[in-house]
Amino acid sequence: MIRKIFWEDAYIREFEATVLESPEGRVILDATAFNPRGGGLPGDTGTIAGIQVADTVKEDDSIIHILGAQVQLAAGMKVNGALDWERRYRIMRMHTAAHALSAVFNRRAGALITGNRIEPEESRIDFSLDNMDRELMTSYVGEVNREIGRNPAVTSYFLPRDEAMKIPAVVKLAGASPPDVENFRIVEIDGLDTQADGGVHVKSLGELKGIVPVKFENKGKSNRRLYFRLND
Repeated sequence: MIRKIFWEDAYIREFEATVLESPEGRVILDATAFNPRGGGLPGDTGTIAGIQVADTVKEDDSIIHILGAQVQLAAGMKVNGALDWERRYRIMRMHTAAHALSAVFNRRAGALITGNRIEPEESRIDFSLDNMDRELMTSYVGEVNREIGRNPAVTSYFLPRDEAMKIPAVVKLAGASPPDVENFRIVEIDGLDTQADGGVHVKSLGELKGIVPVKFENKGKSNRRLYFRLND
């Protein structure tokens, strides 16, 4: 089992690990702080042993670091990993913002997430809403911004599946089945949201500084898209 350092502390920027496998241009380590692509999040980038990591992906139970050069590292080799921290931190902030938005849209309109794409500079999230009401959607964003001003803590922990399934709207993805695992990783924004999730987040909502809606789009029947940025 690969040790997921990004679950232990999402703020760790550098780490030491041992090479397990290294097919040409790829590296699998026994531990990593690189969060893999998935759930609408891009994979982390940075360096391993001074070599550029162009992407991080997950295949079965393995986390694979895609190198920017066609090289191989020897199995058993001790290496240093370093994240592109500025990019990673922006993604963390954006991801937590998406959770806060989904919580308010769900609470106020019963909306579920029908799609999302988290990026460092501008992200988008789609909701199952019958009507394209920009004024109402803007008010939901305003409510999230008030929550940001309250600055609740953001924490993560694990719960047995049966216990997690008792939490209302623990899964907010439309058409998605609950994870087929014994224990759910839960991300909680105190007083706002409790949701099953495997990604990286900030420690407090105040780190978002504020959500700026960029535009709203009608993406078909009962599907509304919000593009948003964060204040620097």
